[in-house]
Amino acid sequence: MKTEELLEKLSGQARELLASTSEVTVLSQVGIIILIYAIAFFVTLRLQKLIPALAEPPASPELHPLRTLVYRFGRLLFPLLAIVLLKIAAAFIPQFIGATWVVQAALAVAIILLFNSFVRVVVANPAVAQVFRWVGMPILFLYVIGALDDVVQILDSMAVQIGNIHLSAYGIARTVIFGSLLFWLGRVSNSTAQNIIRRQETLDFRTREVAAKLFEIALFAVVFLLILQLMGINLTALAVFGGAVGVGVGFGLQTIASNFISGIIILLDRSVTVGDYIELEDGRTGLVTRLNMRSTTLETFDGKDIVVPNEKFVSNSFINWTHKNKKQRYRVDFLVSYSTNIRAMVEIIKEAVGSHPQVLSGSELPIEERPDCEIDSFGDNGVNMFVEFWMLGIDDGRNRVGGDLLLIIFETLQKHGIEIPFPQRDVRLVDVGGSKSTKTEVFGTEL
Repeated sequence: MKTEELLEKLSGQARELLASTSEVTVLSQVGIIILIYAIAFFVTLRLQKLIPALAEPPASPELHPLRTLVYRFGRLLFPLLAIVLLKIAAAFIPQFIGATWVVQAALAVAIILLFNSFVRVVVANPAVAQVFRWVGMPILFLYVIGALDDVVQILDSMAVQIGNIHLSAYGIARTVIFGSLLFWLGRVSNSTAQNIIRRQETLDFRTREVAAKLFEIALFAVVFLLILQLMGINLTALAVFGGAVGVGVGFGLQTIASNFISGIIILLDRSVTVGDYIELEDGRTGLVTRLNMRSTTLETFDGKDIVVPNEKFVSNSFINWTHKNKKQRYRVDFLVSYSTNIRAMVEIIKEAVGSHPQVLSGSELPIEERPDCEIDSFGDNGVNMFVEFWMLGIDDGRNRVGGDLLLIIFETLQKHGIEIPFPQRDVRLVDVGGSKSTKTEVFGTEL
């Protein structure tokens, strides 16, 4: 069908409708439409009073995604009821007053307005909302007036044959429109579902992360298959494609495939998860901030991101400081003179270290987790001491404790008159060959 034939067909149908409809019939249908909208309005008010969630938005939409979904449905309740009632009226009116083109027109307008309201309620991005309106509303209009099939035939006739490939304007438009819609729905569904999964307090953190990643993989696999169907690609042909991909993996994509499979293994065995503090073989350390299917991102305490291929966590050894227990044990070394009362000093230092708010202390803790001060060795200049303590988290960055404890120990020793020894050397004046030239050595530095 050509475009001129389509326009002539539509104008002919419009003339037939106008000729076969009397003024009484038109007024009757207008009255029915007004009654339908009144019924839909009062039913919507009643339902909103019975179910307040339909009319009241949640205080925190991010924390209550299901409540937000109910509220958005409530905003679409009135046009939905109107469309249902108009559809019922369009089915029964011909038995009493004949033609129903006025009701059909009202139904078409209601459907278009419902689509516009849906876009306004659901799509937050203004640019995406405009695309939905400019593309979706013309398609809906053609559908409700019954001209969509004819337009599809016109677009399908505009085709090019390249070997075994048949390209038509309709096929390209269908793939672009519905492919973009599927990608958008996939992203929105993925974001919403992952937020819901990560807020399930009954599941531990690692289980939530695994479930979120597996859902993301499954969702986009389904989207990919649906897009292949839209493009008209036979899924049985994927066997050949899979063989070609296998050859590509064997020759040059083995690293990508290894990282991808390693990412799945990491998610399943839970050896690394978001929030863990990792130390690599080469000494680099960082907090896990992101787990992707190809790589893992570590954030250092000076703000740098280390992107580590996932296969490193499968093939190489590493230290996970916070894998099962957030508590860590550290030690701080210091020196006191031989004249110090060690037994009394040890108790003083234990109490001083335990006063720090980030150090775990108290009689309720097991004795091995309380601050402990012991002799390390006897040095040349004094007694080498150390303090062991437990804390939550890593002694680095914003959680730095070691420097505070050194200051506390220094001030405590000064307060109780305990000497911190330091090396002292003799100064000798050397007469070289009877000259008055001297060489003076003070603390190992030539003057």
